[in-house]
Order: sequence, then C-alpha cells, then structure tokens
Amino acid sequence: MSYLSELFSLDGKVAFVVGGSGVLGGEMSIALAKAGAKVAVGYSRNAASADEKVKAIQSAGGEAMAVKSDSTSKQELQSALDAVVTRWGKVDILVNAPGVNSPTPVLDIAEEEWTRIIDTNLKGMFLACQVFGKGMIEQKSGGSIINISSVSSNIPLSRVFTYSISKAGVNNMTKFLAREWAQHGIRVNAIMPGFFPAEQNRKILTEERRNNIFRHTPMSRYGESHELAGALVWLASEKAASFVTGTIIPVDGGFTAMTI
Repeated sequence: MSYLSELFSLDGKVAFVVGGSGVLGGEMSIALAKAGAKVAVGYSRNAASADEKVKAIQSAGGEAMAVKSDSTSKQELQSALDAVVTRWGKVDILVNAPGVNSPTPVLDIAEEEWTRIIDTNLKGMFLACQVFGKGMIEQKSGGSIINISSVSSNIPLSRVFTYSISKAGVNNMTKFLAREWAQHGIRVNAIMPGFFPAEQNRKILTEERRNNIFRHTPMSRYGESHELAGALVWLASEKAASFVTGTIIPVDGGFTAMTI
C-alpha cells in the first residue's frame, strides 16, 4: 500500500451518512465508499434516491445499505444505528448532511417554518450526534463525526435567516462536542461549504443573486458536489486527521476570504 493510500484509506471503517439520499449527501456517501468504507445511506423520505446511491456503490465494488433515518426522530436514529451495527458490527464515521432552507423574509416567517428548519438542520444533527456519539463511546474505539455547516453560519446572508441561524448552531455544537468527546478518541469537525446549488437552495439563486455570489467568490463559480470529497475523506481518516478536532473547514472557493 502506498503512503497516500495508507494515510487516507478508510478500509475496514463503517460510515453512516444522515441525509445520504440528497445531492451532497449522496456524493459524500459515494466518496466514503471509494475510500474503502462500508456506507449506510440514510434517508428520511426518498428511499428511491437512497437505493440509487447504494446501487452505484455496489456496482463499483463497495458495500452499502439504505437505512431509514429521519434525523428529527431519536427513536428512528437509534433503530438506524442498531441496524448498521447488526450488519457490520460498528459505526466509525458519522456524516451529518441533512438540510432544508427557505427564502422567506424575516417578518413573514411562520412559526411552523422556523420549527421545520431548526428541527432538521440543528435539532436533527444534535440527535444524530447524541445517538451515534453514544454508540462510538460504548464501542471504545474512537470515531469521526463530520457535520455539514454553511458559509451563512458566520456571514449574514440575505434571504436565509432561519437557515443561517441553524448553521451557526451547528458550528457551536461541533466545537462543544469536540471538547467533550476528545477523551473518548472521537473527533468532531464540520465542513463549511460555499455555494453548491441543490434542490433546497436553487429556488433562491436568481441570476442577480448568482452574479452577486460570483463577484464575492474569488473562484467566480459555484462548487461542484464532488469537490467536498477531499475534505470529507481527510476528516474521516483517523491517520490523516488524527490531531484535527473542533475545526470548521471552509470549502467555498474563497468566499469567506473576500471582504471588498
């Protein structure tokens, strides 16, 4: 095995991707499998999409399974963990990739919309960390938790009020859990994507907004979903990122480096 393969290989590891049936979550599931991990593709409603990701992994020679896992249900997350442990004996890597958004102006946000976004983006991540983190602690073999944040978490962006607040909470939670669980050998980090158009945010990316984004992004383009793979595999690897915890890694084409 080459030095790079040894450094980044996920052979023998088991990963669970909450939101694995989505665009970004699906790419992450496939990336982890390509690096050698057995992957459980979590889904809430879209079983067909999760099955597609599983088939893509299996056709490339990897191991995968689709698992129902509504991130807002602690009971369902526990059942998902149990199903993976029953099949593969453990879970080493948790990727938290669920997300919903809305362009509603602040004064028009209904309580139901606020609750839906906070529940999915923040409460859901907390519950997944709680369930899978406990499982990792009980395994006594460490692990890696990778939360998906957003550049809107620390830079106020228009038209994504509730989403931005939820992602700011993700950053804080990531650092808090990194501190709490380092003693158990569990690393907790977050990836902070820039603009990666997907179904939940495409409706607010008008031509005017796109031009504004490109002007503020030194690389002058959107990110492609596969461009999250490098940071993901690095953070998942217990060798390559063995001393990395409590970090928020921007993958944003320079968006957060731009001022004027």
